[in-house]
Amino acid sequence: MHLRSLTLILPALLTLTFLPMPTNAQVTWQNPPEPIASMLDAERLPAVSISPDNRWMVEFERPSLPPIEQLSEPVVAIAGIKINPETWGPARESAYHGISIRARGEDTVTPVVLPPEARIRNLRWSFDNRRLAFTLTQADGVELWVLDVEQAKAQPLTGPVMSAVYGNPCHWLPGDQGLICKMRPDDLKAPPEAPMVPTGPIISANEGRVAPARTYTNLLQNAHDEALFEHYFSAQVVHVSLDGTITPMTSTALVRNVVPSPDGQWLLYSTIHRPFSYQVPLGRFPVRYEVLDRAGQVVYEVADLPLAEEIPVAFDSVRTGRRSISWRHDHSATLYWAEALDGGDSRQPAEFRDAVYTLPAPFEDTPQELWRSTLRFRGVTWGHDKLALVNEAWYDSRQVRSWQINPADPQTEPVLVEERDFQDAYANPGAPVTGPGPYGWSTLLLTPDGDSIYRNGGGASPEGVYPFLDRFTLATRETERLWQAEGNQFARVQRLLDPAATQLIIRQQSPTVPPNYHQIVLGDRDGDSDSTALTQFSDPLAWYAEVHKEVVRYPRADGVMLNATLYLPPGYDANRDGPLPTLLWAYPQEFRDAEVASQVTRSEYTFTRPSGSSVLFLLTQGYAILSGPTMPIIGEGEAEPNDTYIEQLVSSADAAVNYLVERGVADCDRIAIGGHSYGAFTTANLLAHSDLFRAGIARSGAYNRSLTPFGFQGEQRTFWEASETYIAMSPFVVADQIKEPLLLIHGADDDNSGTYPVQTERLFEAMRGLGGTVRYVSLPNEGHGYRSREAVGHVLWEMVDWLERHVKNAPERSGYVGSEVDGHAN
Repeated sequence: MHLRSLTLILPALLTLTFLPMPTNAQVTWQNPPEPIASMLDAERLPAVSISPDNRWMVEFERPSLPPIEQLSEPVVAIAGIKINPETWGPARESAYHGISIRARGEDTVTPVVLPPEARIRNLRWSFDNRRLAFTLTQADGVELWVLDVEQAKAQPLTGPVMSAVYGNPCHWLPGDQGLICKMRPDDLKAPPEAPMVPTGPIISANEGRVAPARTYTNLLQNAHDEALFEHYFSAQVVHVSLDGTITPMTSTALVRNVVPSPDGQWLLYSTIHRPFSYQVPLGRFPVRYEVLDRAGQVVYEVADLPLAEEIPVAFDSVRTGRRSISWRHDHSATLYWAEALDGGDSRQPAEFRDAVYTLPAPFEDTPQELWRSTLRFRGVTWGHDKLALVNEAWYDSRQVRSWQINPADPQTEPVLVEERDFQDAYANPGAPVTGPGPYGWSTLLLTPDGDSIYRNGGGASPEGVYPFLDRFTLATRETERLWQAEGNQFARVQRLLDPAATQLIIRQQSPTVPPNYHQIVLGDRDGDSDSTALTQFSDPLAWYAEVHKEVVRYPRADGVMLNATLYLPPGYDANRDGPLPTLLWAYPQEFRDAEVASQVTRSEYTFTRPSGSSVLFLLTQGYAILSGPTMPIIGEGEAEPNDTYIEQLVSSADAAVNYLVERGVADCDRIAIGGHSYGAFTTANLLAHSDLFRAGIARSGAYNRSLTPFGFQGEQRTFWEASETYIAMSPFVVADQIKEPLLLIHGADDDNSGTYPVQTERLFEAMRGLGGTVRYVSLPNEGHGYRSREAVGHVLWEMVDWLERHVKNAPERSGYVGSEVDGHAN
């Protein structure tokens, strides 16, 4: 859109009429104004999966926003999760709706025939790359399907009998051996009915035991919930052959997961058992890990972990005993796991935090200690017998380290590969590149001589964000840059097509061209022949092609440099058209280092199009958007970031407003603040503690920190350890200071930790009782984010209506005096 059409639209938008709606009323869903309504229903770009051998590219149709009817399907909320009792899958699942396939480098895309309204989940490539397994959710259950990629034909291997309530129900065996799956019991009975008359009170007690827990949701509450949990988690492990034959391997149990070893001869089998908990979710329930043979017989008990209600809330605290239990990717059948050496309590001083152990089949030897960490173990990337990279990190110091170890000789001194602040994007050398190992599992991709690995980096730097590919020589620690994005485009390596890295697949985009996959040849970049387009996706929302997108930087009063992404409507010119009504959409973050907090980690060359309830839809209504203005909360040395949260938050917002006013994009009397989740919390605080904004929009937030007494967001101290900080950070406490209009929106079924809907209900009641201007919109059947077409459309309608009345067309504030910035009040 050009300026001429913009100037015609803006006056029209100013005359839109939004009728006030009654309070405390049930209303019908509202649709946002055009062109937003049509944009919500536009076709979305497909998701793409490349086969591990890089031969096939599979495109998955992303569905449009689901109807509220789908989100209204039955739900059983138990043990911290939500289950659809009719399908034995997750409630309100996200799924793809269609599949198309092409060979890499070919233009022909073949659609795969599937049932109408297919709901596709749990995608998993076979190790020989010939097949893609997935589940298809029917009205009465979850089926296992397999796609033959060569034939582009899919067929069901089972009926709707899979147990998909927790995780992926199936894992491939090698070759043509089929899959190991979790299946609903053969002798399935009706779910237990809730008693009509209570049998007695529900009692919780504690006798001096320290068992803190954050504010988990959907926990077990009574004996009936326990019975429901046992009913829906009951499953059998079965072998499903490629002809659809189902062979039971175990009796019925509360199966958490089952994973075949890389050679397919053993199964790592985990089951949940009593006692259950009413205080923590199932991830902390007692769990038994066993190794089974292919006949389903137990050959080794790896661990029987007790109920873990007593894990300290401090970050980096873990449960005791063997954890992170898995198979080595580079061996046929070797287990590995970590064990805490500090009692799992991160606040206890310790020379070493964790030890990593391995144990090969047939699991008769003593486990071998492989490595000890001084920080908390974060994972391992396997290479081969003499090479692995292990990672450790520590939240308090923001420190991360990577070490090169020799698994064949644990006595070999580990070599430090990387050490940095994990928030320091400029110093990030990139993630090690992996590829299919000897058994098809991901292992380090080595150069042909075996001396070097590759690193795929994000490329943040003071000059901009330009992803890269490096070769890193293990012996000399020398790095060679092989490829880096450049120009007014954003690209990142997706795959290396050969161990010598002479050919790559990159995903490339620009502000006007959507992400597409390209094959490039390194060392020959002088002509057009070095790049071949593998996909040609087009822009589904071409209106945004002429939106002005810019990464901007500006200083905070204490010298910390801040940044944000500024979006302006097509054709807009500040000098000619004057300031626009503006919305800041914010989300703070805690840091330990001011220089790291000042880094720019976003690119202005990415392809950005709104979806869901994105505030970028407001560009069509003539607003400027300052997206993601950094609001770092910094605590250096012994200082905790949140002890000066309010001061730093207001200073960051003041700097953003100063920048916008100084540039002429906004005027100080027509700026709003908004955010989702922790951003909603931010919004309420800024309205309470500053006069920078005319109105606010707070979605799915938490406003009273005494309701999250064992920590929240980046705060790991408890309420009783930092009560003054908790109170000072709670906008509920200063609700009488919120004088500007505040729109509160919350999903009625929000199950996110800490953001119960009661948080919004209580702030609304406080502001109403104090005479504030406030509106509370509760969205039935919606969670922490909003998914249904009806709810998303209504949220956008509410946001447009609120900003039209309280920002764009608001009268000047009488008696308002702001700080002066080059002649502009803010």
